[in-house]
Amino acid sequence: MPDVPAGRLTDVPGIRVGHWTDADAGTGCTVIIPPPGAIGAVDVRGGGASTRELELLAPLAGDREVTALLLTGGSAFGLAAADGVMRWCEEQGLGIDAGAVRIPIVPAAVIYDLGITGNARRPGPDDGYAACVAASTDPHEVGSVGAGTGATVGKVLGQRGWCKGGLGSASARLLDGATVAVLVVVNAFGDVFDERGEVLAGAWDAERGFVRAPTYVLEAPPEHPRLNNGEHTTLVCVATDATLTKIEAGQVARMAQTGIARAVAPVHTPLDGDVAFCVTTGARASSAFTCGVVAGELAAQAVRHAVRGAVALRDVPTGAERALQHRHAQPLDPPREE
Repeated sequence: MPDVPAGRLTDVPGIRVGHWTDADAGTGCTVIIPPPGAIGAVDVRGGGASTRELELLAPLAGDREVTALLLTGGSAFGLAAADGVMRWCEEQGLGIDAGAVRIPIVPAAVIYDLGITGNARRPGPDDGYAACVAASTDPHEVGSVGAGTGATVGKVLGQRGWCKGGLGSASARLLDGATVAVLVVVNAFGDVFDERGEVLAGAWDAERGFVRAPTYVLEAPPEHPRLNNGEHTTLVCVATDATLTKIEAGQVARMAQTGIARAVAPVHTPLDGDVAFCVTTGARASSAFTCGVVAGELAAQAVRHAVRGAVALRDVPTGAERALQHRHAQPLDPPREE
């Protein structure tokens, strides 16, 4: 795995992250376990989200506490991994006290990675359980791991032009002492752009190099076959120890989506299942406004971190490998006559 330094979601005190990865099959899942009593919220922007238990994070929902969050590959099939997360949480005595039993609240969202896996395997209950067993407050892995294992980006040219996506993170300490951290899984239809607006990873053509999807879609007819499926997603989890209400946490999740839009284009399309979570442990007084602004900046960093830390998998190269391949294919300038 490339050494790409960045902050981790576990920089927020008490947050645990665990991965289950099947690199051979090209899939995986990631679990985020906050301390008991953490408040959760969600913001959904994509038109093709595949999720579980999101209504419990809605502003008017009665239950505020989030026991764990699951981000997983396997498309809708991968939601079964949440059963294993619930089993582990129940064994640990975690969840909402319902009298006869404690009920773990485990919202989940998926990416479609079946294209790279060939539907060889989807995360299931045992894999979600394994991610929980692996969860730790230590710095977690990034790149082609967990839910980011089979992630790809740059879909406008179809599979022949894909680049590898992945899982990335970033964090910051605010002036008031609160910590904000972001973890993303980047499996976007669009391209990923660097800080200067250049393509880091995206739709690639052997002759043109990166085609810049926002421009290329203007060239595609409205019924272009590659634009007729919903197999793309960017998932976001913001974690903070700031004291936020459920509504404020939802506002932070929404502001984190603006960071995705700075690094991915096109984004939040009808083809994408973009979902942003926010979990807050409430340990420190802070401002939802400041947390949201910072979350947007961190989300953009985390997206770029994901593709910079990814590795080639099942014949899908990284953006850096695509760019290097294109440079090597360019003809040399003819020598100048003196």
